[in-house]
Amino acid sequence: MFEWYVENEYWFAAVQLFLAMLGMGATLRLQDFTTVLKTPKAVTLGCLTQLVAVPLVTFGLIVSLGLTGGVLVGIALIAAIPGGSVSNIFTYLAKGSVPLSISVTAFTTVACLITTPLILGFLISAYMPPDFTMPARQIATEITLCLLIPLILGMLILQFLPGLSAWVSRWGIRGSLFAIMCIVVGSAGAGRLNVGAFGWSNVALIGLFFLLLAAIGALLPRLFRLVREDSTAIEMEVVVRNINLGLLIKVSLFPAVHGVDDPLGNFVLFSLLLYGALQTFLGLALVVWRRKGALQLQPE
Repeated sequence: MFEWYVENEYWFAAVQLFLAMLGMGATLRLQDFTTVLKTPKAVTLGCLTQLVAVPLVTFGLIVSLGLTGGVLVGIALIAAIPGGSVSNIFTYLAKGSVPLSISVTAFTTVACLITTPLILGFLISAYMPPDFTMPARQIATEITLCLLIPLILGMLILQFLPGLSAWVSRWGIRGSLFAIMCIVVGSAGAGRLNVGAFGWSNVALIGLFFLLLAAIGALLPRLFRLVREDSTAIEMEVVVRNINLGLLIKVSLFPAVHGVDDPLGNFVLFSLLLYGALQTFLGLALVVWRRKGALQLQPE
């Protein structure tokens, strides 16, 4: 069974991303993008934080700690992908600006067609083997087919078949989660998720990276004096990454081959899944913290 999974890993990664973006698209309308006209400062800061500040700080972390190998590529990949649809849910739970969160997610998702290969190349090219070439065209093609097309398809379903949109969104997200579960089980069964080989120091490093992103997401909006709701939305956008997209790019860069041990690809996979778990549990802790702050600011 695990041999079959390794041979078809790419399709698990592609299907889980397609379903996730279809489900997200079925909750979006064109009107959601008009937030940029109402709050240009907040949307601009949110996008620049994602596309400029996060990669630069990640580069500083890589250089200062002298990172190499799979952990380096895993962290770089996390930094290169945009925020995920879960960030919109976390923003809602934390009483942040959901329209702003949706706008930043949407704009950075569309932009990642160009920005993800560029950021990834900037962060890892100097650390890869001499014969390594960044498959920018392949990454852009996969982003178009598995991310942008299902996103637009979901939006069209909401626009023209609104009665069907809730079902598509619900089962799209559930199907994506099931596919990710298959990836975890299949990878573990194939011996590619080994915490002993990954090392507890690298586990701590991924945790440090999460806290670093949380600090960026918390400090920059306050530095530019955004209101609390907008600050919370940007913080969630920075912390909650689109790990679904990261999994697809990982499979494209480091495809699994049955019977061939690939420590580099295994470390990248472990980094992505570990960050995905951290952003879920620690992200919920941030939600609780921000909710308390919002309730304390409410007039009695």
